[in-house]
Amino acid sequence: MTDDPTMIARIQDRAGWLTFNRPKALNALDHDMAVVLERALDDWRDDPAVKLVIIDATGERAFCAGGDIAAIYHAGRAGNFSAGPDFWRDEYRMNAKIKEYPKPIVAFMQGFVMGGGVGVGGLTSHRVVGDSTQIAMPETGIGLIPDVGGTLLLSQAPGRLGEYLGVTGTRFGAADALLTRFADAYVPEADWPVLKDRLAETGDVGVIPQGLVPQAPSRLAPLRAEIDAAFSGGSVQAIAAALEASGSDFAAETLKVIRRNSALSEECTLQLVRMTRETPDIRSALSNEFRFTARALEHAEFLEGVRAQIIDKDRTPQWRYTLESLPKAVVAALLAPLPEGQGLNFAQ
Repeated sequence: MTDDPTMIARIQDRAGWLTFNRPKALNALDHDMAVVLERALDDWRDDPAVKLVIIDATGERAFCAGGDIAAIYHAGRAGNFSAGPDFWRDEYRMNAKIKEYPKPIVAFMQGFVMGGGVGVGGLTSHRVVGDSTQIAMPETGIGLIPDVGGTLLLSQAPGRLGEYLGVTGTRFGAADALLTRFADAYVPEADWPVLKDRLAETGDVGVIPQGLVPQAPSRLAPLRAEIDAAFSGGSVQAIAAALEASGSDFAAETLKVIRRNSALSEECTLQLVRMTRETPDIRSALSNEFRFTARALEHAEFLEGVRAQIIDKDRTPQWRYTLESLPKAVVAALLAPLPEGQGLNFAQ
């Protein structure tokens, strides 16, 4: 048994069990937690006593509200641009292991599930949500892109929902998690403790109830036609023009979000979702995402976005570009293949 203050790994009956244990920080994922998680998965991969893996979290507010990026920010401000890529290399390798794991992994995702939390729970084989679940990939608001395999999940959402959710960072609940294929089953959260114990006792994912309906209806389903029409545009600027022409309340609300987020990150997100749709596998998605994140501290707007949203909390980032002034060459440079030897190594 491995017991870490912020990530607990243990075996119970026929289950390997991982628990985020940092509730006061909304279970934000840091480097050490990612290492504990990956080592546990490695240990259990060939252990015949472990039939499945459960991933859950303490506290009611969050499964995992994202990666702990404050340390990366401070390192970048000090001129250390390798801290982010070093973390993301390890995190992305762990994300790939979750997606490719040979045994079932069941994630119970309550409360906030964002960024790095999606890269853990959203990539498991059996994803359970409840009435408190709020999922988002909000990275364009901090000058980043939906990473940790997020572009794979976004690319697999029906129609243009992936483009909409990735560009805007919109939160969505249990019904829309099922609609967008970010989740597989809804179970009332009061029933989770018994279900977890049943999974551990049996080692059988067949005990997960199917077909239950969340209390709150889908918000996105009635908007599908409008989202598909607007977000089929070839650029975020074209999407914004379509929304302006629409004139609906939804279009006006969405335009405000697009104008508030980083135009550079939004355009890169749009292209990454579509790149991944052409090669829909986890390693391609992560490798494409790493093209951006490896350069984010030095060449994108990540440091300014984190300053405004997380450090100073003034909520007024001073982005370098607008949709109208964004040079195509800057986007192309951030998404270009990395030099040989600087990409991801999934073999470690």
